[in-house]
Amino acid sequence: MATIGQSIVFKGELTGDEDLEIDGAVEGNVDLKNHQLTIGANGSLKAEVTAKSIIVIGQVKGNLTATERIEVQATGVVEGDLSTPRLNVQEGAVLNGTIDMSPSNSSEVRKPAPQPSATGQSRAPGASAGMSSNAGEALRSA
Repeated sequence: MATIGQSIVFKGELTGDEDLEIDGAVEGNVDLKNHQLTIGANGSLKAEVTAKSIIVIGQVKGNLTATERIEVQATGVVEGDLSTPRLNVQEGAVLNGTIDMSPSNSSEVRKPAPQPSATGQSRAPGASAGMSSNAGEALRSA
């Protein structure tokens, strides 16, 4: 595993073919498609990141894309969008951005539950597919 230490400041495009831990400051793009990136407790990252898995213990400003998983530990702060099939956010972590957990492999795509058609289908009394305006009105008048 390679390490960028606390006193290192790096600006630019960072690519590699091994796991990396960042405890310093990195700004730019980080591309570790087949490896793990760890942003350590003292790490500060302002970058667009692509990796196999990403662990955030420090601070990140930028979008994170992982093909396997992203973990934001209790001390982690992320300001940016996340895209990963699996996400673990520990209590105390800060996450400001959108989350896309679409499967990375099309064979893993789950089929959505069948939705009833609007015409010609009946339901048992009390069954509902969701709140409609009629249901809301019925609740208000009750």
